[in-house]
Amino acid sequence: MHFLGITWNPNETLFNIGFIQIKYYNLLWITAFALGWFIMKKIFLNEKKSVEQLDSLFIYTVLSTMLGARLGHVFFYDWAYYSNHLVEILIPVRESASGSLLFGLIDGYEFTGFAGLASHGATIGIIIGTYLYTRKFPEFKMLWIFDRMVIPVAIGCFCVRLGNFFNSEINGKIVDENFIFATKFIRDSDDLHPSKALGITQEKTLNAAYAAIENNPQFSQYLAEIPYRHPAQLYEGIGYLLIFVLLYFLYWKTDKKNKPGYLFGLFFVLLWTVRFLVEFVKKSQGGFEESLGLLSTGQWLSIPFILIGLYFMFKKTKTA
Repeated sequence: MHFLGITWNPNETLFNIGFIQIKYYNLLWITAFALGWFIMKKIFLNEKKSVEQLDSLFIYTVLSTMLGARLGHVFFYDWAYYSNHLVEILIPVRESASGSLLFGLIDGYEFTGFAGLASHGATIGIIIGTYLYTRKFPEFKMLWIFDRMVIPVAIGCFCVRLGNFFNSEINGKIVDENFIFATKFIRDSDDLHPSKALGITQEKTLNAAYAAIENNPQFSQYLAEIPYRHPAQLYEGIGYLLIFVLLYFLYWKTDKKNKPGYLFGLFFVLLWTVRFLVEFVKKSQGGFEESLGLLSTGQWLSIPFILIGLYFMFKKTKTA
């Protein structure tokens, strides 16, 4: 009896426009940037900065975030694959043996969107993008921007992890079905590969195949074989949401924003600590953890950011 466990099988695609798929994940990324602009506009106006300056910062941030997140995934987690598929690094396609035609013209590839994005890479990208922004607008200091930018970034991180949940990706380790948050991710490709789902059901589309496995008693055996897992994306996302609430409160209700680097450092400590802890129940994402052992790739990458955060929190600075 599956009393506490839930079965998770959403169609991650909202709708199609030709060959382009609009997914929850894409929509939540857009939501993250939209919320970020709205929150930063409120902060800029509060501190007598112009919206034109914010618009430029927004462009730098969007481009550096996406580029950094993509390259972070490529080099930190899956270089073995992308070293032989260089064209897929910055173009949202993937090699396919299904005989599909990209744009109806190019054989052997399908449009997928960017399926691999890494938060550590996104962080590095934002830092570089902000540095380039301050070179163009020297009236801004990097720490001043960081102490304010971390507020929308925190809510953005929540949106991204919610998108991961809809995509049934970055799931947790196997857990007993009676665990209160146990979740059966039918679309987890490690537990039930799409090609296997199609082969078992003989359906023409993946959505129909997954629906059949979930609802048709004929395929109950295969449904039972899919393990329950920790919804690690939600653990992480809720942690980021709480960090957003705390930073928002500290900015508007205290004078912590006047200590250069404090909010930035606190964000680093809290966010990467949440990431470090959730990694204990998260399924391996690959990378270099096998060669280093003991900790996961995500944990090894989080430690330097935590240390950097502690430095900025406790270093002696003059109040702005």
